[in-house]
Amino acid sequence: MRSRRLLAALFVPLLATGLAACSSGDEGLTLYSGRAEVQVKPILEEFTKATGIKVTARYGASAELAAQIAEEGSRTRADVFWAQDAGALGSVDRHGLFGAVPAEALATVDPRFRADDGNWIGISGRARVIVYDSRKLQPADLPTSVFQLTDPKWKGRIGIAPTNGSFQAFVTAMTIEVGEARTRDWLNGIRANEPKTFNDNALIVKAANDGQVDVGLVNHYYLFQLGAEIGPDKLVARNHFTAAGDPGSLVNVAGVGILKTTKKAADAGRFVQYLLSNEAQQHFAERNFEYPLVPGISPVNGLVPLNQVQGPAIDLSDLGDLEHTLDLLRQVGLL
Repeated sequence: MRSRRLLAALFVPLLATGLAACSSGDEGLTLYSGRAEVQVKPILEEFTKATGIKVTARYGASAELAAQIAEEGSRTRADVFWAQDAGALGSVDRHGLFGAVPAEALATVDPRFRADDGNWIGISGRARVIVYDSRKLQPADLPTSVFQLTDPKWKGRIGIAPTNGSFQAFVTAMTIEVGEARTRDWLNGIRANEPKTFNDNALIVKAANDGQVDVGLVNHYYLFQLGAEIGPDKLVARNHFTAAGDPGSLVNVAGVGILKTTKKAADAGRFVQYLLSNEAQQHFAERNFEYPLVPGISPVNGLVPLNQVQGPAIDLSDLGDLEHTLDLLRQVGLL
């Protein structure tokens, strides 16, 4: 089975974390979270406080957890999967493992940020950007397209995170937009430029701020998070959006799906609706610096409005061919 082979190739030990229980035994929800604990745990605690429903979270990379769910199939312990990108959600949906998201939740979010079949929904938005060291580069020096990063002048100057789900979804989007042949050429060109590889976006942004890389491919909000951590006076890295329609400005979502095998569908539905509440959406905007997806909640000051980010015209439901993208990254030697 392909999913079994994929799981074997990807699997690393997953951290399991149980949040403070409000009841004993197997009551409550089991969440598989492809989002980092620091981004998720406060929301889970607030949900438990508001509803009395315990949530036990298992954390790992979105691709690994998607493969885990595919391997477990009807035996999965997960009630809800919270992925950092639409590609991982689409991968699980392609295996037929999601049930429907409650209609009232679907009605809250713009259709472009949820599955065509209604089986997963975006919770917060993010745009791909090029982060850069403003001590070495000015906006005029930066590429208008990610395809320009294969120029030899960028050799040894680029940071990427090929094991990260957002990077993988970006590669999938590129394949949809320009075809596999050109995407493969781009990946080979990036590899020839000897990029520095990191485990996640946050490390790339820190490396750009510390002068270790000149440019990096990341999600927009990591720059804001670093600024909040070290103070704006020490933040010299900046975000750069590529030209309209370029894969480098892909708008993606972190989102959730409810496993169709769950015996706690009502509680899972309450959880999804809580993530779309004003309180949770303000958390994503003000503490995680992401784009809120519910109308009426504003992003933080200094963030380019979501309606002004002109990424490729990709249907996020098409990003689910995760296995093919992982194969491609392995073939070119980036995994």
